[in-house]
Amino acid sequence: MATTPSVGHTFRDVFDKVITYKGTLDLGDAATGSGTFASSDVTITGAALGDFVLVSLGVDTVDAAVVGAVTAANTVTVTLLNNTTGAVNLASTTVRIAVLKPAANALL
Repeated sequence: MATTPSVGHTFRDVFDKVITYKGTLDLGDAATGSGTFASSDVTITGAALGDFVLVSLGVDTVDAAVVGAVTAANTVTVTLLNNTTGAVNLASTTVRIAVLKPAANALL
């Protein structure tokens, strides 16, 4: 399927609203081994399936990947993916989440 890139748009052209969240996240109990993952749900009022999610943690992720996704209405699941060769055990930390709500007319 061929597509034509959409260029020249600003952030405000693409997203109508940004919902922000700051709280504490504890993935320390997960102690994920190599090739495994750990997840935690965060309630964010207004989050909906199809929204974009950005996640930032206040600790070093030790080369593991951290992703966020809206998995149900008002629920963002933060997942730590351990792609390293050893175990990863993060301390309880501050998590910052931004839920980006696409504009109705955005070409996404």
